[in-house]
Amino acid sequence: MTKGYSGKSVDEIGVDAIRRGEVSPEDVRIHPETLERQARVAEAHGNPQLALNFRRAAELTHLPEADIMRLYESLRPHRSTAGELRDIAEELRTKGAHLNAALFTEAADIYERRGLLRK
Repeated sequence: MTKGYSGKSVDEIGVDAIRRGEVSPEDVRIHPETLERQARVAEAHGNPQLALNFRRAAELTHLPEADIMRLYESLRPHRSTAGELRDIAEELRTKGAHLNAALFTEAADIYERRGLLRK
C-alpha cells in the first residue's frame, strides 16, 4: 500500500478530505518505504545509480526541510570547504543517513581535486 509520511494511505487523501481539512503536509510527503520500492524497481531494470538516489532520498525523509535545503546549498560549487563537507558527512552519519554521508565525503574529495571548494 502506498502511504504518505504520516502513514495515511493514498486512498484516504482526496479532494473531499482536503475540503474537510483532513489532509496535512505530512499526509502528502513521500514515505521512505515508497522510495525503497522505487529503488528496487530501478535495480530490477538495471539502473543502480537511480536506485542509490532513491535510497539517499529515503534517508533524508526524516530531516526537516530547512536541513535538506542547507545540504543542497552546501553541495553547490564554491559554497563549502572540504572540512565543512566532511563535518556534514559526520552529522549525517550520526543521524543514520550513511549513504548521504558517503556522498558528502566523496564530494569533499572530488571538489578538492576539481577546485570547486570555497576558498
